[in-house]
Amino acid sequence: MSVTAARGFLASGISAGIKDSGAPDLALVVNRGPSCAAAGVFTANRVQAAPVRWSRRVLAGGQLAAVVLNSGGANACTGPAGERDAQAMAARTARAVGVRAEEVAVCSTGLIGVPLPMDRVTAGIDTAAGALSAEGGEAAARAVKTTDSVHKTAQVTERGWTVGGMAKGAGMLAPGLATMLVVLTTDAAADAALLDTALRAAVRTTFDRVDSDGCMSTNDTVLLLSSAASGLVPEGAAFTEAVHTVCRDLARQLVADAEGASKEIEIRVLGAAGEADAEEVGRAISRNNLLKCALHGEDPNWGRVLSAIGTTSARFDPDRLDVAINGVWVCRDGMAGEPREKADLTPRHLTLTVDLRTGEDSAVLWTNDLTADYVHENSAYSS
Repeated sequence: MSVTAARGFLASGISAGIKDSGAPDLALVVNRGPSCAAAGVFTANRVQAAPVRWSRRVLAGGQLAAVVLNSGGANACTGPAGERDAQAMAARTARAVGVRAEEVAVCSTGLIGVPLPMDRVTAGIDTAAGALSAEGGEAAARAVKTTDSVHKTAQVTERGWTVGGMAKGAGMLAPGLATMLVVLTTDAAADAALLDTALRAAVRTTFDRVDSDGCMSTNDTVLLLSSAASGLVPEGAAFTEAVHTVCRDLARQLVADAEGASKEIEIRVLGAAGEADAEEVGRAISRNNLLKCALHGEDPNWGRVLSAIGTTSARFDPDRLDVAINGVWVCRDGMAGEPREKADLTPRHLTLTVDLRTGEDSAVLWTNDLTADYVHENSAYSS
């Protein structure tokens, strides 16, 4: 049930007419408590949408009673009018569900630079408020899709409490702190400090390790809300692990649904002198378009992996680099290893392993191949 798997939450998703197609495009998630503790992380892009700026401000108090989300328009780069529209969405939601505007986060996704049709948005908020239910999580997840082919949900139940969540995202997947729009909920009695600690730890090694296309969104938002409806205070490590599990599940779903993707690629960097080195190497590999094209064509061109590693500042000896593709070590000591023909690239799921042989640290990133479908979708998106 996505964001309503945890007790104390209601949700809905409706068609407000923001999208010309008539598809669902507006969602509400409401926390009925008894707690309204919350935390969030946002895009590191210096160009930030009005909803991001609004939500940052309201989260300063560590409380959220509701989230209003729309697809069909990002409300980014829309000037002072966009700021007013984001605030108006929060105010209308607050009136509709009986909370304060300062307790409402706003999330928007869609085309940048286009004002929202606020008459439809505000009327839609009222309709969505009337449709709120404890079974509304799936409808909410469907309503935030843009180029997503499927809606994305996940949940974990642990020791009497639950963490659930929904995500949207299929393009612009190369975040700093978040990936597109994600709302997580829990009925564990966690205060804002624990929520913030758990969320940041989870995001750092899940959403922040998705690097699909090298493009960072203006609207990336990840929120975690606690209702405390279970009455159970979680142990910190167990709660952090549960949040991580849900985030990892959603992150993998984002990669699986990446625009035009035919391969899901897990990049494992081992033997690094530090985690930062491992992440830098993994990100360089994930953004190498020549390699992504080769993997799409099922060509185990490990030379492109070494070329990508060589662009980084990570510590390594070029004559000690090892590379495996789906378990076949096609490169050893910076030279040809096992016959490349042994590497089977026909499955959709590929694993690319790099051993820098310099230290003990590691990192895992996720990306996808580069296809003609990706180019087509992004050349025709705004039309």
